[in-house]
Amino acid sequence: MVKKTGRNIGRKSKESGKNNPGENAEIIAIEGMMAPEEEKKKKKDKKEKKKKGRNKGRKQKETTLKEHTAFENIDEKKSKNRRAVWVKKSTLKYEEELHRMQIELSKWQQYVIANDQRFLLIFEGRDAAGKGGTIKRILEYMNPRGTRVVALLKPSDRERTQWYFQRYFQQLPAGGEIVLFDRSWYNRAMVEPVMGFCTDEEHKRFLKDVPMIEEILVKNGIHLFKFFFSISKEEQKERFASRMKDPLKQFKISPVDLVSQEKWDDYTVRKFQMLNETNRTISPWTVIRSDNKKKARVNCIKYILSNVVYDDKISPEELQVDPEVVVSGIEEIKFMEDHLMTGMELPG
Repeated sequence: MVKKTGRNIGRKSKESGKNNPGENAEIIAIEGMMAPEEEKKKKKDKKEKKKKGRNKGRKQKETTLKEHTAFENIDEKKSKNRRAVWVKKSTLKYEEELHRMQIELSKWQQYVIANDQRFLLIFEGRDAAGKGGTIKRILEYMNPRGTRVVALLKPSDRERTQWYFQRYFQQLPAGGEIVLFDRSWYNRAMVEPVMGFCTDEEHKRFLKDVPMIEEILVKNGIHLFKFFFSISKEEQKERFASRMKDPLKQFKISPVDLVSQEKWDDYTVRKFQMLNETNRTISPWTVIRSDNKKKARVNCIKYILSNVVYDDKISPEELQVDPEVVVSGIEEIKFMEDHLMTGMELPG
């Protein structure tokens, strides 16, 4: 019987190609030595994963949900094809309130059509003040057959030879129709004199004529609303910058807009003059503070609904406007009188 020595065992193991205990120990040791490295790698991977998660979260925050999406999906449950997203409570409240107001607008329109009424809503204000966005929300769920938006281009050579109000009169509402002017004849009160598009005589004549013309319209059965959207200089600057960056909003920028900041004080003086001359009991101005666009939209709609008659109307409490957002023309005139010469930066 041959006695197997350690040397023979090692040799046999090598020959058979199997690992001997020494080699096994070495491998285990190597694995042991590599463990800290692997741990570091794991930690690194974990950090990367967290970083990606944070970036993903940021991207999600930057992505704006389409309006009404949050409200319409509030009761939906998470599933394979749906994921949860964070939405501000203020956004949900806004969408819920806007939805209720749009239902009321639809009821109002049905009453207007049934009773052959005529409504003219004039939207004026500083550039980027939110006029277009408010008009869009008013019309979103209304029957397009009974509504029109009028946003006229600059007058043609032929129109320049006509009476100033002529091209606007062609757009007045017929029975059962609601017409919204996205800017109006009031171009001659602010934009035209500031930019030098009309003479001083034409501007003065306009301010004398317009109260009488509006009185004639109202006495002949047209229900008239005049809104002036007021915005701060800083907010206007931010909105212009946003429009410049966004390719889908660049159509909103015009040469007139680009000098609005430089001519801010000139516009303020013209606004004061316009309110003084054209705010009448029969055709008053309503000023909408629109630094917060969502509040401006909802409160403008509430103001309209609270001042019209229609069937199945909700309670007056639900149509109560925010006095910090909706200001009467008289209140605005008084505020400007008190602060115009103080050097204080007035809202636009």
